[in-house]
Amino acid sequence: MKKVIAYSTCSQLGYMIFACGLSAYDIAIFHLSNHAFFKALLFLGSGSIIHAVNNEQDMRKLGGLKSKLPFSYSVILIGSLALIGFPFLTGFYSKDLILEAAYAKNYNFSLFSYVLGCLAAFCTSFYSTRLLFMVFLSEPNGNKNIILKAHESSLRIGFPLFILALLSITIGYLTKDLFVGVGSSF
Repeated sequence: MKKVIAYSTCSQLGYMIFACGLSAYDIAIFHLSNHAFFKALLFLGSGSIIHAVNNEQDMRKLGGLKSKLPFSYSVILIGSLALIGFPFLTGFYSKDLILEAAYAKNYNFSLFSYVLGCLAAFCTSFYSTRLLFMVFLSEPNGNKNIILKAHESSLRIGFPLFILALLSITIGYLTKDLFVGVGSSF
């Protein structure tokens, strides 16, 4: 599970470099700051799930955890939707600006770069949805005893996840003017 999340970091770094290639440095920094919140949520949420299932990290051996770990499912869902760029979550504001900058440039290959950016967003949607399905929604594939004994993490783990979930929902909207607003001195 953590490998999928780690490889998605490469995709998001690609988006940041893509924005730099468009000379949209402020948008690249904005995406970097947004990415920090939902990626931290995904990594800590996956750690909570790994802890709940007796340190099993292979997604193919998990499944059916939605009813056993509803809070963990909620935070991973929020983090995944923010990663995908679901409207009005944190990732939406920066990814949309990157794609908008690619579409608005008046270069020969601007439409081509926009299409490639959209294709990368589709791939992100695919592997994020696959992670959610394999861990939470599919039939359990691993050791039944481990799945049956799965439990939510303590408040020490749950509280930071809750804070990161709130920030993954709101921080993009709250800071967009700071990074890319009209008249910004950043």
